[in-house]
Amino acid sequence: MARIRSLTQSASQSKVHPTEVDAEWALIDAGGQRLFQLSTFGSDERMSLPKVSQTIQLDRATAKELMSAVTLVFPDLGV
Repeated sequence: MARIRSLTQSASQSKVHPTEVDAEWALIDAGGQRLFQLSTFGSDERMSLPKVSQTIQLDRATAKELMSAVTLVFPDLGV
């Protein structure tokens, strides 16, 4: 669980992850500063009840960087 402070494009090659999970997002008000929070849940194969597995938070600046990256990958979205 972390707050992302910077976002840069990786030059490494990755493979598609074999496991799919559900996620939810939330608006966090941190004393007047708004944060975007994305939380993922364990896979369907997890033995325990569904619970948050990972959480990331973005402030306005890193959210803007993410939007730019998403637009590069999916230009037809017109973000």
